[in-house]
Amino acid sequence: MSVIVTEFITLDGIVSDPDGSAGTPLGGWAFRHGPETVAGDKFRLGRTLDEGVLLLGRATWQLFSRLWPGRDDPFAARMNAVPKLVTSRTMTHTDTSMWSNSQLLDGDLIDAIKREQRDVVVTGSLSVVDRLIATDMVDEYRLLTFPTVLGTGRRLFPTDGPHTELECLATEQAGAAVLTRYRRAAR
Repeated sequence: MSVIVTEFITLDGIVSDPDGSAGTPLGGWAFRHGPETVAGDKFRLGRTLDEGVLLLGRATWQLFSRLWPGRDDPFAARMNAVPKLVTSRTMTHTDTSMWSNSQLLDGDLIDAIKREQRDVVVTGSLSVVDRLIATDMVDEYRLLTFPTVLGTGRRLFPTDGPHTELECLATEQAGAAVLTRYRRAAR
């Protein structure tokens, strides 16, 4: 089992509000580069989504549950079919019925991930990513880096975060962005 974090990110490390849904002044920065840059399986998840599980925080799940069920393309079919684990203190099991294959996580997030036998893909969900980074549970990062510098906003790796050594697995152009895959360096 691997934990894979996927994020849209700017050159200066900002990950907040890439689609503008949070209404921040600089939000929507990823989508300014055209739909081809963000459409489809840009993170090259393929079979990982077919055989794994998607882990989402409440806000990301609520956004995705409004977007993905209404789309009709191969990647949308994959997103709708993948089992989804939702971590939230305010949602109920009834709430998650709005998007197929969604299940509210019971108990502690970290314990649930340790029990999981499938690969876990985390998209967006910065509070979830923070917890996984703090407990050294992220095995791989797949970052779609956009040629944008915001200067302000929420960073993926905070200045007071833990020291982590990573190794680059692959880099490829994806529209206006660059997909880079990193994994935790051998210990």
